[in-house]
Amino acid sequence: MHVLIINFNLHELGHDQYESVCNELAPMFAGLPGLISKHWLANPETNTYGGVYVWESEQALLDYKESDIFKSIGANPNFNEYESEHTIPNECLKDVLEWLNKINIIIYFFQIF
Repeated sequence: MHVLIINFNLHELGHDQYESVCNELAPMFAGLPGLISKHWLANPETNTYGGVYVWESEQALLDYKESDIFKSIGANPNFNEYESEHTIPNECLKDVLEWLNKINIIIYFFQIF
């Protein structure tokens, strides 16, 4: 299992507009080869948005990073301070991700600290 975390700030795009776009794009992400789950991130207070992508394999993640979909996210003029990080989750995070996948929902994370 491999995880890709993407973060960015919205530019000239409101939270409600972002949420609407996420709902429109969800079916496209559901069809990506090797993608186990995608969890949308949104914190309007800090203007931090993005996603956590869980992949079956490193190759599936690398294939996605070479795709037009991935490249279009980084090139989107409404996304500033774009960052992506590839990680291999530790056992605790694996348990949490497996639980999230079992309940099969889209999650919007908000600041909890």
